This record gives sequence, structure tokens and C-alpha cells, in this order.
Amino acid sequence: MASRLNVLLITADDLGLQLSAYGDNVIKTPNLDALAGSGVQFEIAYVAQASCSPSRSAMFTGLYVHSNGQFGLTNASDFSLHPHLHDATIPNILKRAGYRTGLIGKLHVDPEDKFQWDVRSRVNARDVKGMAVVAEEFIGNGEETPFFLMVNYTDPHAYRERDPQTREVIGDWSFLDRFEGIPSTLVEPSEKTVFPFQRIDTPEQRERVAGYYNEVQRVDIGVGLLLGALERQGHSGDTLVILTGDHGPPFDRGKTTVYEGGLRVPFLVRWPGISKPVRSMAMASTVDILPTILDATGALPAVEMQGMSLRPVLEDPDARWREYLAAEFHMHGPPWFPRRAIRDHRYKLIHNLLAEKESPRIAIDGDLGYLASREARYEGTPVRHAFDILASPPEFELYDLEEDPWEFRNLAAEPDHAEALERLQAALQDWRHTTGDPLLDPAFVEEMRQRVDSY
Repeated sequence: MASRLNVLLITADDLGLQLSAYGDNVIKTPNLDALAGSGVQFEIAYVAQASCSPSRSAMFTGLYVHSNGQFGLTNASDFSLHPHLHDATIPNILKRAGYRTGLIGKLHVDPEDKFQWDVRSRVNARDVKGMAVVAEEFIGNGEETPFFLMVNYTDPHAYRERDPQTREVIGDWSFLDRFEGIPSTLVEPSEKTVFPFQRIDTPEQRERVAGYYNEVQRVDIGVGLLLGALERQGHSGDTLVILTGDHGPPFDRGKTTVYEGGLRVPFLVRWPGISKPVRSMAMASTVDILPTILDATGALPAVEMQGMSLRPVLEDPDARWREYLAAEFHMHGPPWFPRRAIRDHRYKLIHNLLAEKESPRIAIDGDLGYLASREARYEGTPVRHAFDILASPPEFELYDLEEDPWEFRNLAAEPDHAEALERLQAALQDWRHTTGDPLLDPAFVEEMRQRVDSY
């Protein structure tokens, strides 16, 4: 058995808080719940940016997106990791430390050829049985050498059918209720299949949300198969397991925003000998993944990171930890619409850097939420107001997350909340200065806007 901890990092595309461990009552996710119950379940965790490539870049580097350079999607922009970070990613660092490195599923961070994988599997990442087989083969090959394995499920990402010969898109965005017979029992559209961060209740949206939940069920089954393989190979007791989503669901006011529906993800950590089963209120970020892995493995960092090892709060949920949790957005594909967000345990501030100068992206992956919000029945409601702000945001948004957890009432202009606004504005500026945010320079903001507009 390897003397050093192995590392298993699991992600699922577009997986938000739709797990029964996080209080969702639409489906049961017994395998994910079991993992949560065997380690630390972070109740409040953010991705760095609610867009796939930028989000994953922060996981790989321990740096916020504005510091690592992967501002947008690899297939919709020319952004990539800064050259000095090409050898500062999880697999490269751990390979230098003597680890076998494996990847199952997507990478989606550029430049891909700079990542050092001993094994990179092209198995269909919706084929959860096939992924578990590949994972078990990798885990069992090389008992004396510690391993780092990253397993990335495509579910619950939306799906577009492609021509098998040309790979051209031939269908609209939808969800795959079943793949290879999984899951066997489907969620049907109902009054339950309405997301609280949207409150859009139409037959079409009920159907889309039900499809999303069916894909989440497939992830749950896949994680059960994967952890079963780890157990069979005798490595449950010597493997650091981290599971998260790369951002929230592909629905308007979720993915590609800095609202809670986009930034908040499940974050589960099981560190043998360190963590104890607990629900932690410490605010975690995916920039903490690499520092935690280095702490657990003893590998040396390649650059100074902005995340922190989670060891203190894994050992003691009451340990002193960060007071504020920050995240950002720049672009998915065009347009360039940078945002910054910061929260404490009650209030959340959003700063839209180009408010009234540019229009943000509204619809994501074929979602119908914004269009439905234009219906007459939503006129004068908090739903219409929230979607109006989505389409044309003011410079600042402030939300009381205790009273309004899904951000339907902007308090930024209300005198009763002036103290919270000023405090969070100061905290956000401090975070931006501390992390060297290049967008503090208006010239850089404009340079990036022109660069993206030229695509």
C-alpha cells in the first residue's frame, strides 16, 4: 500500500445544490449523501467563476481566474493559463512528487498539452459504468505508487445532439433522461420541478428541470460505482476524496452568473485521519482544492496560491476561517461582462463593472427562464424584477441571504442596508487589491472588451 495519501478529485458538470444531503426534496442521492456523511460537507462553497473552463482553471491552480488567465471557455475564446502557470497545476506538481496522474472525462483548460497525465481516458463521460471500470483499472495499476485521479462527469450538463459523421449540431439543447439504462426510475415534471432561484413554473420549464434531475441521479449512481471501485482496491482508507461541481445548473440566473444559483456547489471532503463527519459552516472555495491537496500529500507548491488548505476546518469546524467569500465572472463566450461578488454569512454584494455600458449574456444552454419571465402573469412580481436585473443590472446589487436566499430583492439603494453595502464594498476592494485583480485598471477592462468584441 502507498505510504502517501492518494487523491481522488471528482467533479460533475453544472452540478449545483440539487442533492438530498443539501436539503433538496425532488430526488434522493444516496451515494452522494453517504460521501457527505463520511467526511465534511461544506454548506457554503463557491466556485471561482460559474463557467466551466475558468472554474476548472481555479481548481487546478489555486488561483482566482483574474490571476490565472483563463477568463473564458477554451472553445469560445483565446484565453488560457498564463505561461508561468503551465507547470503549476495539480497533475504536474504531483507528478514531480512521484504520483501517477490520471484523467477521466473533460479537461477543458488551455493549454491542454501542458498537463501531465500518465493516463487520459476518452470514455464517454455519461457512461458512469464505463468510467468506474476505467477508474478501477487505473487505481489498481501500481500499488506501490500513490495516485492522483480526476474523474469528471458530463452530467448534469445539457445536451445537444450531433451528427455522428460530421459532429455538427442537429438538435436543440435538452437533457438525457437515460443513458445506457441509467437511471432506471425517472423524475417526471411536476410542481416540484421548479428551481427556487428562478420561480418559473411553465410546462416546458418543469420538463427541463426534471431532465436535469435525472442527470443528477446518474451522477449519484456513478459516484457510488466509483467509490465502490476505490473500496475494492483497498484504498478508501488512504485516499483524500474531494467532490464538487464546476458551477450551478445551466439555467438562467444560474450558470454564467454570480448569483447563488451559479456560484454555490456541493463541496465534500473526506481526508482519512483528519476529517470527521460534520456539516461545516466554514465558507469554502474551489481555489482551496490545490492547497488542500498539497497539504495532504506533502508536495511543494510551484507558485504562491490564493486559496487555503482546508485542514484547519476539516479538523475543527469551529476553527477561525475566512470572514468573506468572493467570486467573479468575466465571460463564457462573448460578451465580456465582468462582475465581482462577495458575501459573508448574511449579506451578498455584486459589482457589475460594466453596468450601463454593456449588456450581459442572458440565456444559457437553451434555457427558457428569461423568455418565460416576460409573460404577463409575471408582471409586477419579484420574478419579473429579478429577471429584469439579470438582463440589465445596476452597478451594485445587495441581498440579504437570510431573508432572500435566492436574491430576488436588491437592497443596494435602501438606506436601512447602507452599512452592509459599505462594509461589503470595502471587503470586495480589499480582496481585489490583495489578489492583484488586473480589472482594477479601467484600461485593462477596456482592452479585454475590445479583444472579445473582435472575435
